[in-house]
Amino acid sequence: MSILTDNVVLYSIESSVARITLNRPEKRNALNDAVISGLKQALRSASVDKTVRVVVISGAGKDFCSGADLSALQKIASASVSENAEDARSLLELFLLIRQVSVPVVAAVTGRALAGGCGLATACDLVLASASARFGYPEVKIGFVPAMVMAILRRNVSEKRAFELITRGAEISADQAKEFGLVNQVFPDKSFEADVSAYVSEFEKMSVSAIALTKTLLYQMDGLAFPEALETGADVNVIARLTDDCQKKVAKFLERS
Repeated sequence: MSILTDNVVLYSIESSVARITLNRPEKRNALNDAVISGLKQALRSASVDKTVRVVVISGAGKDFCSGADLSALQKIASASVSENAEDARSLLELFLLIRQVSVPVVAAVTGRALAGGCGLATACDLVLASASARFGYPEVKIGFVPAMVMAILRRNVSEKRAFELITRGAEISADQAKEFGLVNQVFPDKSFEADVSAYVSEFEKMSVSAIALTKTLLYQMDGLAFPEALETGADVNVIARLTDDCQKKVAKFLERS
């Protein structure tokens, strides 16, 4: 296991799974500059590793991530406009990087995922939650706005659900989060780690090039009108057909027919 950024983020490779662990359990894995930097470093490492098929982000201890820590909030309160802008852009880079990594990035959430922690989970491609997990955006309670996360949240849930989540600041259960569209799967607490491992292991069977093209296209379509989305889809369709992976798998399928 290689350790990143003074132990606050751990990075390891298990088979074809890159595991990124927020490692501040005594602070409920709260976000600060070091954690955000470590996350970005780990994601970049996974992105260039050709053996990696999926990335799993989790938290050490009881909670996934409780949001910004006290020092980060103090920094916001005393920082200049330019310093706050630089700080915000660092988080923006993290959210963009998650989408730029060619393999699926999965949040494995136990305990609480609140504020920036809920934002981190929402920014991932997939969210797996333990049955007792809790989610929420309490920023409005301290006069803050989950502004960048809103761009992601709005693409995950309905307008009414998004408004409810970000203006009421309430915590919701894993089952509610799944109903809202924030969570893909809810697994029992006792078998959570095994269930997550079984779920992500399925990506080992998938075509690497097809997953990469699919992820890029899915998010690229966000900003396209319907005709342009179809045109872009047609282009990717052609590209997929010409990949070695597709041609080999189609030939193998035809041999069995």
